[in-house]
Amino acid sequence: MISIRQLYLSHVAQTSELPMLLEVERAEGIHLYDTSGKKYYDMNSGIAVSSLGHGHPEVVKAIKDQVDKYMHTMVYGEHVQTPQVQFAKLLTAQLTDKLNSVYFLNAGTEATELAMKVAKKYSGRYRLAACQNAYHGSTQGAESLRSDAEYKGAYLPLVPGIHHIEFNNIDSLEVLDRTFAGVLIEIVQGEAGVLKPNKEWLKALVDKCHEHQILLIADEIQSGFGRTGSLFAHQKYDIIPDVLLIGKAMGGGMPIAGVVSSREIMGCLTKNPSLGHISTFGGHPVCCAAAYASLKVLLEKDIIPPIDEKEKYILRRLSKHPIVKEVRSAGLMMAVETTNRKYLKHVVGQALHLGVVVDWFLFNNRSFRVAPPLIISMKELEEACDILLQALDYAQDQYIK
Repeated sequence: MISIRQLYLSHVAQTSELPMLLEVERAEGIHLYDTSGKKYYDMNSGIAVSSLGHGHPEVVKAIKDQVDKYMHTMVYGEHVQTPQVQFAKLLTAQLTDKLNSVYFLNAGTEATELAMKVAKKYSGRYRLAACQNAYHGSTQGAESLRSDAEYKGAYLPLVPGIHHIEFNNIDSLEVLDRTFAGVLIEIVQGEAGVLKPNKEWLKALVDKCHEHQILLIADEIQSGFGRTGSLFAHQKYDIIPDVLLIGKAMGGGMPIAGVVSSREIMGCLTKNPSLGHISTFGGHPVCCAAAYASLKVLLEKDIIPPIDEKEKYILRRLSKHPIVKEVRSAGLMMAVETTNRKYLKHVVGQALHLGVVVDWFLFNNRSFRVAPPLIISMKELEEACDILLQALDYAQDQYIK
């Protein structure tokens, strides 16, 4: 009989020659279980998606309740759907007054695409700036924002008019002028290996955008919804973007994303031409119900305040290992950099063998990602770190003569 794994390799399109091939039977809390019943600590959270763990009861109940009422009824923006309204109202109440209008989408890369369109339409300009080694998604527009030729070279020509500035380099901001429609930045660079912004650089960027009336577009798709220790990372750095991109953890495990801005800016999509952006499934009522329940849990339960303590614990445990060069962190968004890239495959592979799921970064080949569900307890964190230290020991042993 043909196994599920064989069928997967035969019929599910692959994006890597070496997929992880973890056969997930079920998931609960911070754990994944394979078809043999083996338990894994999910220290990756599906790349910062499952921040409330897997199958949070309040999120699951909201999904089931909404399924019993209705699912898709009409393309986004035509029908008044209570889950959309409830979530938009609760979300915008946590943000500054100028971030008061939400356009719902399905995935973060769609949010990037819409933000690019909004910046051009609202400003009447076409040039956009993004940071080197940033990742904003994998559609054609989002790929255009990448700085590395290796990843985007096969898809040329891409969207023109893109300029790359250097994260945390004030001098690189001098190029910004009134020909630019928008600047897209990750408040914390994710795929570059968790790089936090310099406050002076952020202030200089904000000043440049104000001076030249350039929209500042903050990509918080990965850093949002508590991941960095505040609801959104830009709130920790005391800046107010013109446009906010959200996704990943937003839906408590369901696929949903969005663009948040002012009613004035988002209003540019309504005329000349009308229907400036269309999404069939954006704002799906089941996903919005899950997002609403997820945000309520984040706001009402003691989940975000303990993140600082958990961050410090991981830093203390992992940074002392001989093959760890440094651990960079922004809350529970973390990168463990090894002293040599040769260790990485052994750490990641052995961790999986021992029952801990961690992951790689796109633009940092010396670090592995640690991004556990925010609900992880200190005991669970201790157990997971014990295993990661064993995996680091194993990697070190592979190269001891």
